[in-house]
Amino acid sequence: MASPEDEERAAKELAEELQRLRVEDIVIQTLVTVSAIGYRGLGLTPETKDVRDLAQARLAIDTMRALTPVLEDVVPPELVRDLNSSVANLQLAYAGVASEETTGGEPPAGEPGEEPQAEAAEEEQADG
Repeated sequence: MASPEDEERAAKELAEELQRLRVEDIVIQTLVTVSAIGYRGLGLTPETKDVRDLAQARLAIDTMRALTPVLEDVVPPELVRDLNSSVANLQLAYAGVASEETTGGEPPAGEPGEEPQAEAAEEEQADG
């Protein structure tokens, strides 16, 4: 059991760490995590094929598309470009997996007829 002094020191260290954090740091870390979950949901590797979850992959794409523009004025343009590239890659991989599942007789996850907009990623790349 921790002593009151240890608990107080830990609380002080946590408060100092929170003071150093910036919102953009948290958003970037969140986007990296969301991207990893999205790729896992695509089930592209032998390790993840059994846990394929296109609904999660789709949510990852939509989340990244929503949050990345928020960073445009506060992080280097190269980072925004990399995040947009990651979104585009996820969208393309999603389209391939969804098409594969449809061809295999299984409908893709999500609403019928709705897929993440690959053309939106292409437009963003053309603009950037």
